[in-house]
Amino acid sequence: MTIRLVVADDHAMIRAGLRLVAENAPGMEVVGEAADGVEAVAVTRERRPDVLLLDIAMPGMDGLAAATTLLGDPAPPRILMLTTFGSDENLHAALRIGVSGFLLKSSPPEHLLEAIRVVAAGDGLIDPAVTLRVIASFAAQPPLSPPPELATLTAREVDVLRLLTRGLSNREIAAESGVGEATVRSHVAQILRKLDVRDRLQAVVLAYESGFVRPGQE
Repeated sequence: MTIRLVVADDHAMIRAGLRLVAENAPGMEVVGEAADGVEAVAVTRERRPDVLLLDIAMPGMDGLAAATTLLGDPAPPRILMLTTFGSDENLHAALRIGVSGFLLKSSPPEHLLEAIRVVAAGDGLIDPAVTLRVIASFAAQPPLSPPPELATLTAREVDVLRLLTRGLSNREIAAESGVGEATVRSHVAQILRKLDVRDRLQAVVLAYESGFVRPGQE
């Protein structure tokens, strides 16, 4: 199955580079480009890609505003935010509005392609270069009141959620828990449903923001 992409960045050279990397990978197709947030919203709504590669800093309507607009649509794309910096403030804002991933533009091409595949599959991703800072900054903030939905998780689902906060894949969770991958997938699906979140990344954000898990207690 081909992953359909829209690339949004105000620098034509960067858009060309992203297109080149994606279109030279099997199973990917760039169906549109945009040079600012307004154009990104229009092109995305017209072309309906699976994944939107969206620069976080653009003139006029920036990436955060464009993402907020698109994520309010009935069937939004998966959004992978791209940036040249790792601002905690921007990262928090992007995660809170429901983007599926956050990747530094300095990441090598193979990381970009893997990130596209991860978010297209319905999972969430934060660039490893900023993950520890994100966790630390979440932990430094006063925890929000735990949502009542956390109390609906079974003991096994609580264990799986804690493993998700460590960034483990389904295979790694299965190995750690001594169960099959299919069972892990079922638990993850139930966690997302009960917590009413879009993907694993949003579940991890909720876990840290609510104080359900703290660094060093995963």
